[in-house]
Amino acid sequence: MKALTSRRHPAALVLLLLIGLLITGSVYAALAPKQATAANGSASQIEDGRKLFESNCSTCHGVQATGTPDGPSLVGVGAAAVDFQVGTGRMPMVAPGPQAPRIKTEMFDQDQIDAMAAYVASLAPGPSSPTADQIDASKGDAGKGGELFRVNCAMCHSSAGAGGALTRGKYAPGLKNVEPKHIYEAMQTGPQSMPVFNDNNITPDEKRDIIAYVQQTQEHASTGGQSLGGYGPVPEGMFAWIFGMGLMVAAAVWAASRAN
Repeated sequence: MKALTSRRHPAALVLLLLIGLLITGSVYAALAPKQATAANGSASQIEDGRKLFESNCSTCHGVQATGTPDGPSLVGVGAAAVDFQVGTGRMPMVAPGPQAPRIKTEMFDQDQIDAMAAYVASLAPGPSSPTADQIDASKGDAGKGGELFRVNCAMCHSSAGAGGALTRGKYAPGLKNVEPKHIYEAMQTGPQSMPVFNDNNITPDEKRDIIAYVQQTQEHASTGGQSLGGYGPVPEGMFAWIFGMGLMVAAAVWAASRAN
């Protein structure tokens, strides 16, 4: 043992490196953000969810939810993805298309959605649905949320959350009247063409800030004058430029005709 602890012994350097790696790994494991995992439902809830899944979802996603040519695998997507997709009426998909639209009339009540979410969550760990505290906009900072939204979301959803067109027939939906939990779940799971913003990218507190900002923009959609749909400064500026210049040209023509 004395030889190993000697500075001159070749094994001492290896031993020190191993100790350093062990300490570094332990500190990282303790401090690094953890990936959200779905809470386990009861056995009866999972069984009810399995029956609902096989009756309504297995045609596209497979009996074991491992996917088919008509639908992706759901293993590992977690309860959050199920609650978002089914809770917003996007799934089951009403018709084939480049993107599943949001519909106002959902096919299932919340208990049924929770049961299917519990079943899918039982297949493999994945993001869980947010807690009431995580989506409480009153505890969020709308100012910080606005900064985060403009950096990460506005290029697709517009600065006011009005939505916008994407490529190949897809689109970023508007965020008006979207429930806070569905905004949170969308960031967690990345539905359609949206990227995933896990807790390493945007923390739970920052997600709550974004929700606070989105709700604020809905409550105060326009600070004065006509909002023009709230599509942001570029289309609204273009509208003002084209129609403003048009009115000025028309006024100039009218004034010239009166002079003649």
